[in-house]
Amino acid sequence: MISEFSDPFLLEAERHAAWGAAQLEALTGFLPEGPWTADLPSCLYRQGGRELRVAVLGTYDMDERSWMWGWANPGLRGSEVVALTAAIERYGRAHGIPELTAEVVDLSGFEDPRRAAEMLAFTGMGVTGAPGYMGLPAGPGTQVYFLPDDPQVPRAGLEPAGLPRTLLTGAGLIGRSAPHVVGGYFDHHGVPHRTEGDRILADLPGGGAVGVRFDPLGRIAGVEVKVLP
Repeated sequence: MISEFSDPFLLEAERHAAWGAAQLEALTGFLPEGPWTADLPSCLYRQGGRELRVAVLGTYDMDERSWMWGWANPGLRGSEVVALTAAIERYGRAHGIPELTAEVVDLSGFEDPRRAAEMLAFTGMGVTGAPGYMGLPAGPGTQVYFLPDDPQVPRAGLEPAGLPRTLLTGAGLIGRSAPHVVGGYFDHHGVPHRTEGDRILADLPGGGAVGVRFDPLGRIAGVEVKVLP
């Protein structure tokens, strides 16, 4: 039984924290409220009159307090609806992240198993580069998680004016390594960046620049954004 995630997993999660949080906001704004249905053989998800192509990311069993990845689900293994999530297992093996390669992750040792399940879902979203995830009740004691796999879902872009809030929000989600949060955000958006002393410097599209300074404990101490007129 594990009671905390491994360092490789946490650092991977940190890489996606800032852009992932912004992307979840974009997905929430895109999906209309309303009841949902899913046709798994067709990879189709419907909510509030909107239809999306999706993949099954995983399921959380509230009674067993365990997470099963979609690619490991015996009833779905090898089917089209879990093809996207098979990349998570391959990535985990390539980078030595045990939580991504275990078919079932026992979360009963965690203080908050439900939050741990959300962390797995969030990281799976990040590894696949999916534009968010949806976690929904699928019966008594079961939560199912879907990844949108559809180009109509809007992608949250890099907005210079909102960078300080975006990076600080991301750094506060997990609290393991703020430099991983910042570097991961710039990597996701294809922005060149470098480390100089206690700062990460990035060159923004259009000629602007960003400097993110860290305190001696590795926390974000300031974000300076310069945008050319």
